[in-house]
Amino acid sequence: MLEMKNISFKADDGKDIVKNINITVPEGQIVAVTGPNGGGKSTVAKLFSGIYKSYEGQILLDGKDITALDITERANEGLGYGFQRPVSFKGFRVRDIINIAAGKEMSNDELKDIMGTVGLCMYDYIDRELNSNLSGGEQKRIEIATVLARKTKYNIFDEPEAGIDIWSFRRLISVFESLRKTSSAGQLIISHQRGILDIADKIIVISGGEVTAQGTPCEILPNLFDGENCGDCPVGKRCSDE
Repeated sequence: MLEMKNISFKADDGKDIVKNINITVPEGQIVAVTGPNGGGKSTVAKLFSGIYKSYEGQILLDGKDITALDITERANEGLGYGFQRPVSFKGFRVRDIINIAAGKEMSNDELKDIMGTVGLCMYDYIDRELNSNLSGGEQKRIEIATVLARKTKYNIFDEPEAGIDIWSFRRLISVFESLRKTSSAGQLIISHQRGILDIADKIIVISGGEVTAQGTPCEILPNLFDGENCGDCPVGKRCSDE
């Protein structure tokens, strides 16, 4: 389990950005964090990853306190992080960046499996440069492939829908659904989008730097979307089982 316990963080001017936040991400589940702009959602992602350091509280990964570790050390412990806008490197092929993430030269069979998981044909992409006119959706899926290549225990995705079109977004949702079925890794996804909130096991609402609500999609979504129910919600059965 990935845990944030009583975490608080201040801006350089001393203003509280998040206050006494508690979040748990169980193995094999998708936890979605949502809320208004400026509410502290992306700050939570950066605190989990080690980009920001809290002034009080703890970050635990499977019971181990990783609060003092930097982003590289947390990655080595099994924590992956996906940026809002994937980083590209001139001259690097897709194959190169996945091999770097994996820490080894991957076989074509391994590359085929990983690329297939994110909905891309290996033969169409593996030798393309990262900055060679890849769409936003393609870049997002390649970034997720690099996270998978690391075989991380838990992954943080900060607004993965940013900068992609509706068709790529639909494919992105199917990628996250596939990850739930094929991977034991826990996923924390920062998002405004109903499509991602629908597939979450748990939704946490952050506003004004504090957790204001949390629960299953069936418990949370009606209050977020003008009383809509989740009769056709893809997680409806899980909601009713709880």
